[in-house]
Amino acid sequence: MVARRDYFTVDQVRAAEAELFTRVPDGVPMRRAAFGLARVVADELRSRTGGVVGRSVGLLVGSGDNGGDGLWAGAMLRRRGVAVQAVLLNPERAHAQGLSAFRQAGGRVVDRLGEVDVVVDAIVGISGKGPLRPAAAEMVAAVRVPIISADLPSGVDPDTGAIDGPAVRADVTVTFGAYKPVHALAPASCGRIILVPIGLHLPDATLSQLDPAEVGAEWPVPGPFDDKYTQGVTGVCAGSAEYPGAGVLCTGAAVAATSGMVRYAGSDTEVVKQLPEVVAAPSIQETGRVQAWVFGPGVGTDRRDDLARVLATDLPVIIDADGLTILSHEPDLVRGRQAPTVLTPHAGEFARLTGASPDPDRQAAVRVLAEQWGVTVLLKGRATIIATPGEPTLVNDAGGSWAATAGSGDVLAGIIGALLAAGKPPTWAAAAAARTHALAANLAAHAGETAGAPISATPLHTHIRPAIRLLRELPPTATS
Repeated sequence: MVARRDYFTVDQVRAAEAELFTRVPDGVPMRRAAFGLARVVADELRSRTGGVVGRSVGLLVGSGDNGGDGLWAGAMLRRRGVAVQAVLLNPERAHAQGLSAFRQAGGRVVDRLGEVDVVVDAIVGISGKGPLRPAAAEMVAAVRVPIISADLPSGVDPDTGAIDGPAVRADVTVTFGAYKPVHALAPASCGRIILVPIGLHLPDATLSQLDPAEVGAEWPVPGPFDDKYTQGVTGVCAGSAEYPGAGVLCTGAAVAATSGMVRYAGSDTEVVKQLPEVVAAPSIQETGRVQAWVFGPGVGTDRRDDLARVLATDLPVIIDADGLTILSHEPDLVRGRQAPTVLTPHAGEFARLTGASPDPDRQAAVRVLAEQWGVTVLLKGRATIIATPGEPTLVNDAGGSWAATAGSGDVLAGIIGALLAAGKPPTWAAAAAARTHALAANLAAHAGETAGAPISATPLHTHIRPAIRLLRELPPTATS
């Protein structure tokens, strides 16, 4: 069985910490966290400078336990021969035991950091809200070496990932006991994320990310008794004379994603020219039997009746692009629909659907729309969020923004549609498609090289199959 990465809110972590304190002596959780932080800092020094002894580390230390984690880690590093200096941003509220241990180990308290190899951000932890205070912001802005954040980048909201002013942008984040939503929702601020277990007993998560190995293991491939019909027939209504590329990209993605059949409904003649395996018909009524519909990319905003016709079926439907614009004027078309319905807006389309931006709490906004409309919502972004009523929310960190290019959403819609036609549940189909889509973009951007280069939607589309193949080759990740 493969594991998903779970993310836990501040309240969930606080409750788990309170329970932990009843099982272990006072101070043990902090020592565990600090030991893990010190180990990561030492590893970073070794990888970046070639050694640990004689290297120099700076600590930016706030009040409370997060500052204590940093001070204890500084003491441990000092005992390993590292020169450690610390700026106490709130000296009166510095963690007393941590500060004592730091000074006893030979650590220096300074007003400003001197020349160092690495800086540890121990300014605020999961209790912190809002941007960095001016003094901290000034010091962070002056840092020119890698930053390792303790638990989360200071100034970034732990539950929403929102940034409302000066904040740390870490190269590495060392999280203690559990991943928090910030690690999924603000990945660009967190850098590489390393979990240090401290013994927490955690509840069921409400936010998770599919393990890539799970995506590969569950991806639909033909079995010994399958034929083109049993693997799912995807219906696609996309593209037009004005936007022929949208039809090609969306339909082509559905063709590449699974091995069944794709039927195309529309007037985009480029689809048939470029995809001879597609069975085409001039209209939805003449398309023939399908197991799921994809509607919207490039069709234009005057196709309300066609959208209503698709939604009147008892089939799964994914609505994207122009379909979402139509839906924003007539949301009752999907409200109360019993069959699975997946909406795939970007932030601007989300605002048109709801009348408000999804920021700053994108996860909560997606959940509200999903519950109110009774649909699955996939909000696109570097961190793509997927919510379905009554189910845990899923998130997919793309690992970069290579897919931020015109036509990329058309490709994603086609992949989701093919997975729905193959019988996959909508939440999983949307999240698995987002994972595969991001990997395909990454493969296209790098093309076997270390440095990436900008891509368009066409090479992204051509890397869908290599991405699926790579996912299917991954060994299962054992559950904890």
